[in-house]
Amino acid sequence: MTTPARPRHTAARPATAGPASARPAATRRASASPAPLPAAVSRLRALPPASRRGPLRINADELVAVSVLGQIAHPVGRANPYRIGYDGVPRVLPGTGGIVLNHRIGDPCIGLAGDHIEPGVALHNNGREVVGPRDGPNTALMTYACVGNVAEVVSGRMAGRRGTVSGKHGGINHVLVDFPTEVLARLTIGDRIQIRSLGLGLRLPDYPEVEVMNCAPLLLRRWGIRARDGALHVPVTHFVPAVLMGSGLGKNTAWRGDYDIQMSNRPLRERHRLGSLRFGDLVAIVDADVRRGPSVRDGRVTLGVIVHGDSTASGHGPGVTPLLTGPNTVLRPFLDAGANIAGRLGIRPPAPPRRRATLPERDPRRACIARELPPRLSFATGGG
Repeated sequence: MTTPARPRHTAARPATAGPASARPAATRRASASPAPLPAAVSRLRALPPASRRGPLRINADELVAVSVLGQIAHPVGRANPYRIGYDGVPRVLPGTGGIVLNHRIGDPCIGLAGDHIEPGVALHNNGREVVGPRDGPNTALMTYACVGNVAEVVSGRMAGRRGTVSGKHGGINHVLVDFPTEVLARLTIGDRIQIRSLGLGLRLPDYPEVEVMNCAPLLLRRWGIRARDGALHVPVTHFVPAVLMGSGLGKNTAWRGDYDIQMSNRPLRERHRLGSLRFGDLVAIVDADVRRGPSVRDGRVTLGVIVHGDSTASGHGPGVTPLLTGPNTVLRPFLDAGANIAGRLGIRPPAPPRRRATLPERDPRRACIARELPPRLSFATGGG
C-alpha cells in the first residue's frame, strides 16, 4: 500500500472537544449522561476535530487467507433447566446455540427473554483429528475466524448463500455468523459453513503500540477510523468502565472469545447508557488491556464488538469480542451512534439506539424465599 508513514508518536496529547454547536446532533445526544463521568472516560469522550479520512496502512502483503469450517450447533440443555438470576429468581430461558431467527446484528440485545442469546447462527466444529487435542479443529476455528470474514454455506438447501462472521463466544466456543433473515429461516442444524479466514496476524505498521485481534481487514477499513496527530480516533457507541467487566476475566488469551459486561449495577449501567446496547455495537472498554488476556490497566483502552445478549446470571452480560487494544494516547475513541458492524459492513441498518430495561427489571417475579418453615414429617427419619 502507498499510504505514507506517519511521524512517530512522541508525547501524549490530551483530547479537546470542539464547541457543542460544531458537533453533530446525534453525537451531542449520545454524549449526554445523568452524572459527571470519571476522568478517564471524560478524556476519551472528546470528539476529534474534523480530519480527512485515509486508509490505514496494514501489512496486507503478509496476511494469509485460510478456509476453516464449522457446523451449525444445536443448543445444549442442562440437567437443571433453571438459571438463577442475580435477583434470586429462577427462570427457564433459551440460551446459546441453534439458529436465532428473529434477532440479528443491529438489533437490541438488552431485555430479551433469553440468556447469552447468539444472534444469527452459532458454529462449532465437531470434527476430531488423529493428532493434537480432541477439540483441536474447533479451537482452530475459534482462533482463525475474524469479525467481518465472509462465510458461505457449503451443504444443505442454502448451499452457496453467504453471510458475515459477527463474533466469537468463549466458554461455549462458538463462532457467530449473520445471514439474511430469509436464509436463516431455511438453514438446518448441522449445515456446514466455511469461513474465508483473513486477519490473523494483522498489524498496523505505523501504530505498533496498537494490537489488532479478531478483526478482518474489511472491518478495519470500514470502521471509520480517523488518523490525526499521531493517534487513531475510533468511533464507538458506548464507553464501558473496566470495573463492569465480568465473565471471561482470568483467561490468558483474548483471541478465542469474549468477556462480559455486568448489567446488575443499575446506577453505572444507566450512567453509561448500557441499556441501549445492540448486537454488533462497537464499544470502548476504558482502562482495559487484553494483550495477554483481559485485565484492568490504567491508561489503556480496548475496543470490541457486542457479540451475544444479556444474562441474568451474576457476573455475566452482553459479551465483547476484542478487536483493538492499546494506550489511550494512541487509541482515542469517540461517540458515534452509528458505530455498529451491521451498518459499517453494509449488512442492514441498525435499529435506533433506545434504552431498555433488563429482564430482571421487566419480570415482576421476586426471589423465591421461604416465608415459613416446611411442614414436619410425621415419622422419624433417623437423622441427627
